[in-house]
Formats: sequence, structure tokens, C-alpha cells
Amino acid sequence: MPLTKDEIRSLLSDIENERVERTLATDNTKKMSEAICAFANDIRDSKKPGYFLIGAYDNGKLEGQTFTDQQLRAYSGLRNTGTILPPPAMMVYKETFPDGEVAVIEVQPSDDTPVRYKGVIWIRIGARKAEANTEEERILTEKGQVHSSSFDGRPCREATIDDIDIDLFKNEYLPKAVSPVTLAKDKRSVIQQMASLRLFDTRFNCPTYAGILLLGHDPQYFIPGAYIQYVKFAGTTRATKVLKENRFKGNLISMLKELEYFIKYSIESKRPEFVSVLREEPRINYPWEAIRELSMNAVMHRAYNGNNSPIKFYEYNDRIEIDNPGNLYGKVNLENFPNETDYRNPNIAEIMLNLGYVNRFGSGVNTVSTLLEENKSNPAEFLLGDYTTFKVVVQNADVIENGTDVIEKTPNVIVNVTEKPVDVIENCDDVIEKPRNEKILDIIRKDKRVSVKQLAKILGVTSRTIFRGIDELKTAGKLKRVGSDKSGTWEVIE
Repeated sequence: MPLTKDEIRSLLSDIENERVERTLATDNTKKMSEAICAFANDIRDSKKPGYFLIGAYDNGKLEGQTFTDQQLRAYSGLRNTGTILPPPAMMVYKETFPDGEVAVIEVQPSDDTPVRYKGVIWIRIGARKAEANTEEERILTEKGQVHSSSFDGRPCREATIDDIDIDLFKNEYLPKAVSPVTLAKDKRSVIQQMASLRLFDTRFNCPTYAGILLLGHDPQYFIPGAYIQYVKFAGTTRATKVLKENRFKGNLISMLKELEYFIKYSIESKRPEFVSVLREEPRINYPWEAIRELSMNAVMHRAYNGNNSPIKFYEYNDRIEIDNPGNLYGKVNLENFPNETDYRNPNIAEIMLNLGYVNRFGSGVNTVSTLLEENKSNPAEFLLGDYTTFKVVVQNADVIENGTDVIEKTPNVIVNVTEKPVDVIENCDDVIEKPRNEKILDIIRKDKRVSVKQLAKILGVTSRTIFRGIDELKTAGKLKRVGSDKSGTWEVIE
């Protein structure tokens, strides 16, 4: 519940302490974010909210400031920018007094500590706000382990540190999760570093499920359904011929990279569409960024606990269906979807944001809607009637609309995020795609250590086809191998 006027007056007249900070600056988001982080960490374990009061002098007197709804929305949005991880629970409101208005950012203590702002842990003891030292970080880590309630934060007791790829953690993830300044003076062990990021549980001396998913040598041994099953069908039902099949598995770092490349180079296709005598425009079946966003959301929000079913990514000749275990979660329901946000897997959400697969929290569905609209595609349909799964359907923009409903019907509630009609055009067999060898070069430019096996999986072809393409590129002077076949790298010759 928001504070009453009398309670706010009491906080204004009191000295600054571990639960109260005041400022005159209405646009200092850095100071606000550090304070939010510190209040969420609640280093003294008071279990009481902290209050950041905007528009007041240090002595508690008001400046006569007024606040617009836009400013209040901006303050609320600080939790979803991806700079404060994991996002704490907070409310923003204002109160009007005769001598001015005061905006209040109320922050609840977080169970998932430590909370970081731009990779730095901030705490507040008395009137002091500072970066947490090693001992304070240990306290917050242990507090977070005790209170962790989400599946991805629980200890995977069957696993040990030997089931984790330590080099992957040190070289790939740690530099993205912790600020360079903090990392430069960090003398802790790898286990302590992993624990502070909720990837290892020191109470049981084992990785958490988030740690296994992110860094495990074989995550599917511990969580059998943690993979993506891709199938391409020749027709509009599963009874038709299977044209292509892939299984994306392994830890999140390798799996998400492979999935992203596959979607970019194997899903989207283009053909020229006549506009005028002098101009043609490309017609795209699916904007790959939209399919990428939906796939990443499926990985982030799926139910991993007690569910051995994979994420199903099925491509028919007229649509793509992505079906993942677990329906709407927490505060999100049919009435407020997609405008409300909640996280079944807060640690995985944080991981994916740190890795760059999510730009900010709560914007995925709206991003997809915009991308499909720009492509003149039909809106995505979210079939939410089955409480066991979350299913989304995206229609192929390059297929004739024949007036029949080809989606397999189940008792579903269909949610369209936009109602704009689109033009559906005639299918064309002469699809113009980037040549396969150019796709090989594009992938190698992004990952010089990519293997022939990975290239074959991403492009949906055999290893023999990749070897043939590489030989052609070498002969053309566009590609060469530096070092040995096992540990060397590719070099694209521009």
C-alpha cells in the first residue's frame, strides 16, 4: 500500500537512514537506480521497504516541484531497462502538499540477492550508500540462497562443480554479468563468483539449475526437456512429410547462439514483389527478428520444473508454431497480457539479458507486433486456452489466404496483439535466398571458431555439403583456416 501523507511527512522530517534517501534531481537516473539497488539488497535484512523521495531538500523541505504522469512512468520503467538485475518489486506514486509535490519510489526487499546495477552491487548502511565489499557480497549471496523460491535458483543436488564448464563461465559469461571495474579487483574463487550470480549454491556445494542450464557440459542429463525441437513439414499438418528436423540442445551459451544463426539463415526467405515497371521490393515470409524474439521468449519463460517436454518449433508451409511448456505465470493473465510482466525463471531472464538475447524486460510481444506489422504480416496469434502450454502462431506472409483455418484447433483462447488487416499475396516457387556459401561466410564472421558440424546444423544441410562449400570458398580466395583443424580458427578474406 502507498504511504499516507502523514507517513511521507514523517520520512521527510527524519534524517536519511538505511530506508530513506532524498534528492532534488528529477532526472538523475543513475542515483535513483543505485538507491533502488541498495534498498532491494536490504543488507541489514530489515524486511522493510526503502523509499527514494524526489523533490525534497536534505532537510526534508519540498522544493515546490510538480511531477507529470510521464515522469512517474519513467521512474517505474527503471526496473525493466535491464540495468538493475534481477528486477526488484517497486511502486512509484506522488503526493501533493501545500509546498509542492513529492515523488516516491518504494522498493521492496528482494529475495534474489545480490541485486546489481550495471554489474555493481550497491548497499545502504545508515546514511551510507556504497559498493558492497567481499564480505557484504557474501552475506547477500547467502541470503539469496536461503530465500530462493524459483526453480532456476534452486540447488541441483545431483550435480557437482565438475558438471560445469568453468572456462565458459570465466571467458564468456562473467565479463558480461559484472562490471569491468568490479571484476578487476575481484579476488574471489570461481565458486564464490558463480554463487554471487545465483549459479552455484554454497550451502549444498552444487550448481543451481540456472548454473546447469547456462554452463553445464550436459544440461539435458539433469533437465531432460531443456531443448528445442525444430521440425519443418511439407504441408499444413503434422501428418505431412517431414522436410527437415533439428534438435537444439546443450548449455544456453551454445544453444542460443546456434538457434539465432539457424533462424537468421534458414527461416527467412525473400522473393521480389512487383511494385512498378522500374521497381521491385523484397517479399519476406517471416521477419527473422520476430521469430528470434518469440523463440528467445519461449526459452526464458518455459516451465523447466517437472516437465520433460521440449519447446516445439514447428514450421508448416503456411505458418510457424512455437509451443512451450507452461502458460501465463504469476501476475500475468488473459486480461492483462501482454502488458503485464512476471518471471517464472528470473535467473534465466537475467542470464539472457546479460548475454544480449533480450534488450529489456517486458517488451518482447510488442516488438514482435511491430516487426510483423512492418513486414505487412498478419498479427501473431497467442493461443492461451490450454493451461499447460503457451502457444504462438505466425502466418507465412508469402502464402495465399484460402479462406480456411489451417491451424489445428484446440480449446484455446486466441489473443491478437494487433488487429490490423494485411494483404496476402500469391505464393512463388522462385524464392530468392542468399547463396549458401555467403551464409557460411556470414556465420563465420560472427564466430571464427564455429565447427563444420555446427554450420551444418544451423543451415539444415549435411556436413558433406558444408565441406564442399568451404572448399569452394577456399578456391575462390574468400576463406582460409588458421591453425589446426581441431583448435584453429577461420579467417574470412574480404
